[in-house]
Amino acid sequence: MEVAYLYTKVRSEFGKQTNFSDQDTRILHTIPQTDEFEDDYIPRNPVCTTVDTCPTYSEHETNTDRLVTKASSIRHAEGGWPKDVDPTEPADVQRYRKKAEKDDDYKANMKALGPIISRCMRQNNTIDIYEEYFAGEDRDWSSEPPSAKGLAVFRDPNEIKRTATSINWHPEGPTKIAVSYSILNFQDPKFSNARLPVESYIWDVTNPNTPDQALTPPSPLCCLRFNPKSTDTLVGGSYNGLVSFYDLRKSGAPQECSVIEKSHHDPVYDCFWISSKTGNQCASVSTDGNMLWWDTRRLGEPVDALQLSTGKDGAVLGGSAMDYHKEVPTKYVVGTEQGIVLAINLRNRKQNNGIAVYDQNHGKHHGPIYAIHRNQTHTKFFMTVGDWTARVWMEDLKTPIMTTKYHSAYLTSGCWSSTRAGVFFVTRMDGIVDVWDYFYRQNEVAYTHKVGDCALSSIANDATTGRLLSVGDVEGTVALMEVCDSLATPQHNEKSAIGAMLERETKQEKNLELRERDLRRARDKAKGETGETEEEKEAKAQAMEEQLRAVDADFLNMIKEAEDDEATAAAEE
Repeated sequence: MEVAYLYTKVRSEFGKQTNFSDQDTRILHTIPQTDEFEDDYIPRNPVCTTVDTCPTYSEHETNTDRLVTKASSIRHAEGGWPKDVDPTEPADVQRYRKKAEKDDDYKANMKALGPIISRCMRQNNTIDIYEEYFAGEDRDWSSEPPSAKGLAVFRDPNEIKRTATSINWHPEGPTKIAVSYSILNFQDPKFSNARLPVESYIWDVTNPNTPDQALTPPSPLCCLRFNPKSTDTLVGGSYNGLVSFYDLRKSGAPQECSVIEKSHHDPVYDCFWISSKTGNQCASVSTDGNMLWWDTRRLGEPVDALQLSTGKDGAVLGGSAMDYHKEVPTKYVVGTEQGIVLAINLRNRKQNNGIAVYDQNHGKHHGPIYAIHRNQTHTKFFMTVGDWTARVWMEDLKTPIMTTKYHSAYLTSGCWSSTRAGVFFVTRMDGIVDVWDYFYRQNEVAYTHKVGDCALSSIANDATTGRLLSVGDVEGTVALMEVCDSLATPQHNEKSAIGAMLERETKQEKNLELRERDLRRARDKAKGETGETEEEKEAKAQAMEEQLRAVDADFLNMIKEAEDDEATAAAEE
């Protein structure tokens, strides 16, 4: 018996969406009951039967071995020369080549290779898979929502977890990064390990599995920077206060190292190559309160030294961050662990050693300044990162002109974008990178990206494209990210708009300073007329009030004693 049902549909209904609806049950066919199998089967009531036409799948997991790749070099040696020809002698080589070029077979072979090479070149030029279709066009990326994606992860090969203290990109392009590793926690239990690793590494962005080269300093490095003039050389500051010089063409061991007696006495938290004719001079700061200048050819003793203090008899401040820009070669900005910003101008060494102290009251940070960075487009303005905020300063003003809102987590580092004038990045202790875009809005974060669960410690943006962002954390992991075009490509009129905004904020801050100065002069003038200031008047009024309260208390005590005497006399009678 075959059960069949014919479903018909007119052609005009083809392609329309299916609409399902509830309908009454219809019996299509009934099978008559037979008594043929009654003796073989026992009826069961009720009967529950489940029918499922979906295929059943099972989930399996497997662990595969990780493939570790390693880059190796190949040495090519020229061979195939006759015995009577010495390939090291240019005269013999030239003579043999002239003889071979006159041979008829040589001309025929070269003529035969011509069409083959031409065909291969045409094949290669047929399509360019790396072609940028919109390169060179002025596109508007403002409508694109900000985003970022991870490209690679560079992990510290050592088993002991160390902090990625600083990251520096290669000056000639986003091909390599120099990462310094150290343990910055004071009296950390890891220091008890006799085999505490000291290596820092140079990473190739195309090979995240193994470091490209290892540096072996005498003490773990807290900062590391490429030389912009000679990109194969680096300078680093160690945890024990030493400054060391490295040449990647020779080995990973330091070529020169400072003497511990004439070096810093605390960790070197930042160092910079400075403009010089030879390209061998650098500067370093430390929390011991000194800023030293060095010549990497002779690191036996510093070339110059400066004590970071607030005045002639002021307190000595420990330097925790520094920034130097080649466009202002005599000026430095230093962030201290007390939260105070110092500006150093070597041309004004006679005036307070050339040190200008910025706001020490409401404008300073509540904790150490972990990062200080000049704007790459408007070099008069710089940013400091500390406690829960990032502040923007102008070098001619002593107070910050702009301050971000307080973040929900402690800030640990930050930097300006190398291509966009209004974008800067800050890292947080909860593993998040916040991107601020002042060209878009100034009161809210433009984009938030979760990097990991560990606290972030350092960040750097590549200087050529502005698209690559490297972020380090306290466990030695460096994440390489790529931001979208809207965060890397300069917007239309962005440079002038950001410049006008910063100048407007600067003018407003100057007007507030003038207003405060006028009020101070008015108070001083009132003091000269009356002979006393408002504070003195208030203090005198308070003293008078306290005297009146004392007189009232004495009067009440006298009344109470008189009442007690009368009550005692009445009781005796």
